Amino acid sequence: MDWIDIGLNLGHESFDHDWPEVLDNAHRAGVVQMVLTGASVAGSDRAVALARERPGVLFATAGVHPHLASELSDEAVGHLAALHELDEVVAVGECGLDYFRDFSPRPVQRSAFERQLALAVDCGKPVFLHQREAHDDFLAILREFRDRIGPAVVHCFTDSKRALYDYLDLDCHIGITGWVCDERRGRGLKALVPDIPEDRLMLETDAPYLKPRNLRPKQRTHRNEPQWLPWIGGTVAALRDVSPVTLAEQTTANARAFFRMAAQASERRRGPQMNADRHG
Repeated sequence: MDWIDIGLNLGHESFDHDWPEVLDNAHRAGVVQMVLTGASVAGSDRAVALARERPGVLFATAGVHPHLASELSDEAVGHLAALHELDEVVAVGECGLDYFRDFSPRPVQRSAFERQLALAVDCGKPVFLHQREAHDDFLAILREFRDRIGPAVVHCFTDSKRALYDYLDLDCHIGITGWVCDERRGRGLKALVPDIPEDRLMLETDAPYLKPRNLRPKQRTHRNEPQWLPWIGGTVAALRDVSPVTLAEQTTANARAFFRMAAQASERRRGPQMNADRHG
């Protein structure tokens, strides 16, 4: 089975000392391609640099997370626009709104979101979206731009049924993470996963965050890694009453079409794949 992780924060400092090994472990587990999230200007540069280390396997997004919206100056916008011209960069973002933490003032977040959606209009690339506790404002802004931008994915979806259907009505894709593996916080999401159309569903780890709580055997590290994407896939497959093989085929095809990623000529792994049939 071939899997694609559409959201991996490989530029996080926790990966600085062993990122090549992390990628090798992921490849052995069947994760054949990964999209590295750019959540700041510097982080986007780092994602691009890492993507160039593994052409055709790693790709990058370029954007500014709402937590850091205050850093989106005119100079930063120009820098992101230049990054969006690169082949390694396959989406605009991570961008959106986050009212859960309010690390940046809400008006600043909304302005930064609009400016990045305008960049997506200009470059024609998909958008990689973040929304937490800000659905109404997020939806209003997205609606303003929806007919001018290309494919859009609401990454790390954890919201309500109403929010899910609002995004589906706007022809958005939905990214599911290890949140769905949490027996407490993920309960509501588990009920919604079967409602996502098969052609709108994609999978991500959001590593190093959101390590699956039901992972077996248990791992000593608190850091999430892309090698555990098949475990998330097994959980999602069980919720949707399909085989992991079917889910892998569907989500991999969706990711390649969304990000316009070609399949690698050689995607044979060097070791046994993690047992994706086990799930919670």
